[in-house]
Amino acid sequence: MREIIVAAEVSMDGIVNNPEMFSEIFKYHTDDVQDYLDNLLFSSGALLSGRLTYEGFAKIWPARTGKMADYINEMPKHVASRTLKEPLSWNSTLIQGDVVEQLRKLKQMGGKDLVQYGVGELTHTMLDHGLVDKFQLLVFPFTFGKGGRWFDGMDMKHFKLIDCKTFKSGAILLQYGPA
Repeated sequence: MREIIVAAEVSMDGIVNNPEMFSEIFKYHTDDVQDYLDNLLFSSGALLSGRLTYEGFAKIWPARTGKMADYINEMPKHVASRTLKEPLSWNSTLIQGDVVEQLRKLKQMGGKDLVQYGVGELTHTMLDHGLVDKFQLLVFPFTFGKGGRWFDGMDMKHFKLIDCKTFKSGAILLQYGPA
């Protein structure tokens, strides 16, 4: 069975999903951080996303080229949204009907793991239904102070630490699984 991996790049104060901080994040993308990001991507067979991530990624990735961009552009994408309508562009499929049931079916299919970048409403839904197998939180050594935090609006959840890695830039990878 495929796993669902949620990967997020966050500041020390837990800010995620704020495009204004990307320029700060990229300052810490040393070669070892990039190796981690490449390995995560190339070990994944499809992307999962909500509407906001899909729309943001679909604006920038199709215009890019190179090994990483080519892989992202070619891989299947599954998008959870109540407002988008088929057909979607960029090799993407709208998850229709019961999102939880459709995600369970995607996990049952053979192939490489499913990865979701960022943390949002889809993540909360997956957590509430026991669908997340791993969180890979790449924490950067700066505070940002404004924007959405990892798990705003969620009830308490418990996790177990699977692995922890420190990078040359001072970034830390925290990998958690369900408790």
